Amino acid sequence: MARHWLTPGEYREVVQIGAVKLDADNFAVLDEFQMLVLPRINPVLSPYFEKLTGITSRQAARQGEDFAIAYAGFLAFAENGPIAAFGRDDRILRDNLRLYGMTGAGPLPLFYDLRGWFAVLGVDPRGMHSCDIAPALGMPFEGRAHNALDDARSLASVMAVMASRGTRLRPAA
Repeated sequence: MARHWLTPGEYREVVQIGAVKLDADNFAVLDEFQMLVLPRINPVLSPYFEKLTGITSRQAARQGEDFAIAYAGFLAFAENGPIAAFGRDDRILRDNLRLYGMTGAGPLPLFYDLRGWFAVLGVDPRGMHSCDIAPALGMPFEGRAHNALDDARSLASVMAVMASRGTRLRPAA
């Protein structure tokens, strides 16, 4: 990560996809999706990654699915609805589609980068991770930081608070 995956053999492969589906009217959680992904090129995860996420190489090998299966499951879960994330996760998904030669997998749903919402509330998201946003707004973060599903749950709770304050989503440019 510190080298921005620029050294030969380093790729930003997806290891976990976590998401929550929200009711557009009241932001209630309707459903959740979580899947581990076994990286194809570098299946042995770094000690840094294991410590950060709590996901081990052994776990990924035992429970992880191929990216194609996880991505198809995520798209089915999204049901062509918009997706929102802290940052440009759409780029990471597109990078993995290209990396694995999955150019015919179809387009991503409409994507929203939530960082604009946080800026509206006066929270500068630069240098922050999704797990940092709730505490920055005085809300607790529940679960494990850098776990995709726990991060998504936290963002969902923040979105509910932000919506109650009248902020609106803006599509990514």
